[in-house]
Order: sequence, then structure tokens, then C-alpha cells
Amino acid sequence: VQLQASGGGLVRAGGSPRLSCAASGFILSEYAMAWFRQAPGQEREFVAAMAGVTHYAESLKGRFTISGDDAKNTVYLQVNDLKPEDTAVYYCAADWYHTSNRYRMSMANSYEYWGQGTLVTVSS
Repeated sequence: VQLQASGGGLVRAGGSPRLSCAASGFILSEYAMAWFRQAPGQEREFVAAMAGVTHYAESLKGRFTISGDDAKNTVYLQVNDLKPEDTAVYYCAADWYHTSNRYRMSMANSYEYWGQGTLVTVSS
């Protein structure tokens, strides 16, 4: 199982980048997928997850959208109206275990596989 995140970079505040996570070694639709982020000096935090249902961090709901393309075996994170506080390394994660339990979907230790992360830096 491998996850390759991309799409980060230096983006102006208000921008709308789309992050990608290409999955290999498993079928995307059979796994639970998630995005987390880690800002400098802070702990990793949950952003969004999908496992038949989607779930978002309450504070980010409305600006972030997770989606998947089964044909490309890729999961995406669309970010709208970027803010300076969105500066972070964004990680995609995967696990074979599906659950609709929102608490479990939001916990980092629910996911066995992690990508290397892609850095998003927001300039004001």
C-alpha cells in the first residue's frame, strides 16, 4: 500500500487548491480514506474522511471537500477560500476498516497507511 500526496505549494489567501492523493496497492473504494493536517508547532488534526459517508472537522466544514475517483484510484481534498491559518502539511491516510462512526473516522490512529504529506503555505 502506498499513498502519494501532491498539489501543495505557495498559495495566496482566498485561493482554492485541490490536493491529490494517489493510492496504489489497494482499491480505493474498499478502504476508508482521510485527510489530516499538521501546522508548524502543532499536533496533527483531522480534516475530512470518507468511507461510504463523508465526515468533516466541524471548524472546517463548508470550505473543504473530500472526494474520490475510483478510475484513477485517487482521493482529493478541495480547499476553498484559503486562510493563512490553513498553512500546514496535509497528509492522506487509509485503512481497510470501514466505519460510519464519526469519532473513529476522525482519529489518526484509525488509519494504518499514511502518505508523505504535501505542504500548503498560504500567503496573505
